[in-house]
Amino acid sequence: MKIVFATGNPGKIREAAEILGEGFELVTPAEVGITEEIPETGHTLRANSQQKADYIYNKTGLDCFADDSGLEVDILGGAPGVETARYAGEQRDSKANMAKLLAEMARREKEASMARTNGIDTPKATRKARFRTCVTLIVNGQHHFFDGVMEGRIALAPAGEGGFGYDPIFIPDGYDQTNAQLGEEVKNTISHRSKALHAMTEFLKG
Repeated sequence: MKIVFATGNPGKIREAAEILGEGFELVTPAEVGITEEIPETGHTLRANSQQKADYIYNKTGLDCFADDSGLEVDILGGAPGVETARYAGEQRDSKANMAKLLAEMARREKEASMARTNGIDTPKATRKARFRTCVTLIVNGQHHFFDGVMEGRIALAPAGEGGFGYDPIFIPDGYDQTNAQLGEEVKNTISHRSKALHAMTEFLKG
């Protein structure tokens, strides 16, 4: 089965190909003539993933899928969410994004502590967070949706050289190291994207 994955990221292509396994020919948008940037203007992860999948399907008529992922931090009310990649600006700078996230969390924690000092009953802040992925699959013109979540917490400071994005400050549940320290092989077995892609693969093979 030939299927287009709406990404040019080699790591994501490799991960998806391994999960899909034999019987699937995974191709990139560039390989089917789409070299322009695919729009992402939705207000939710699902909306963005569907927008990207629709763009490819409308251009090519081929079966395809797209994903969008975001980090949700409880003390920030679920932010950065759909703005995860652009949290510190359109330049999509991972170090700037992490610095802003840690600073915002520290500010919220300080505000909550001061409120309690002044007798205001404010719940004690936690560093709980999660990565969430939404995948939109279009097969024979029909839409199907798959979600994956990786629960964890935000570290006090970045650690590790591996991974990308917020991996140096995200510690998944059940581990004491950040995603950047765990390594790609371990991360890919527990990641939000892996869970969503496995669910999609089971659907396709079923």
